[in-house]
Amino acid sequence: MLIDSMYPKSFASDNHAGVHPTILEAIAAANQGDAPAYGDDSWTSTFEAKAKETFGPQAQGFAVINGAGANMVGLALMLGRYDAILCADSAHIATHEAGASERLLGVKLMTIPTEDGKLRPADIESRLGGIGNPHESQPAVVSISQVTELGTCYSPAEIAALAETAHAKGLRLHVDGARLANAAAYLDCDLKAITTDAGVDVFSFGGTKNGALAAEAVVVLDPSLADGVPFLRRQSLQLASKMRFISAQLSTLLTDELWRQNAAHANLMAARLADGLTDIPGVSLAYPVEGNAVFATLPIAVAETLRQRYLFHYWDETAGTVRWMTAFDTTPEQVDDFLDDLRKATSA
Repeated sequence: MLIDSMYPKSFASDNHAGVHPTILEAIAAANQGDAPAYGDDSWTSTFEAKAKETFGPQAQGFAVINGAGANMVGLALMLGRYDAILCADSAHIATHEAGASERLLGVKLMTIPTEDGKLRPADIESRLGGIGNPHESQPAVVSISQVTELGTCYSPAEIAALAETAHAKGLRLHVDGARLANAAAYLDCDLKAITTDAGVDVFSFGGTKNGALAAEAVVVLDPSLADGVPFLRRQSLQLASKMRFISAQLSTLLTDELWRQNAAHANLMAARLADGLTDIPGVSLAYPVEGNAVFATLPIAVAETLRQRYLFHYWDETAGTVRWMTAFDTTPEQVDDFLDDLRKATSA
């Protein structure tokens, strides 16, 4: 569905936003003459250096094309044929990647129910009883989403506790960081605090939802795993031939913390939206707003009236819960207009 004069602003996904002007400039600057393919270029070298600068000297960054692919490459590094991944039942890898983990990696997802999208150490420990039993898949990786699919954030201490529990049992910790920047902006910390310093082994760094154009990265913090990435990236169809255009974007996001600027603004617009709901009868928040997602519960008739003018998705249609997303380019005026239209719909 196209967004035109009938749809002034999409609140369906930060994927609907355009590309940040500074990133467009970086793409244009990279579009000068020829350059070696498959990452043998200066833009990719710059990104790899930026990754070490941002996440620590042991960090090795690998540019990829999309978030699901980043997850597949990162997870594949840590899994054997009979292994399993522990994750929340709401995790993106379990609900919105069309079974890619099972189909492409050939492993079992052991999903764990959560109320807020976040795993706790006790959740991990509850699923380890089959270790060593040849009749059961062997838990090998704990995968969490930061921000979670329910819009909540793990604190550095919470991630560190998961890493400690996982490592004590011989498991590794993976982070789906599609909105890692939003989490760091909300927590008011640097990216390293919720990855390297917290004991994460492998994570994805999302650019596409934060102002980039088809630009993601797999970042490996355990040096023993990094040698496999070039082969798995190629095998997983995530090795871009014209990688300079991806790497230039990632480097730009990591320069002068553009990632924080974009994410903080998106978060601020989500908070503005959530604050505006407090005086609207029949509308309530379903989950805390800790990133750029607002989950609200409202009458279906009101939601359908709004959907005639705005794009957004139901999260749980039975409960009347919808998800509204903001982005780096969402304006206060757009949020206020949306709230005005919501008030009109509720009073109709």
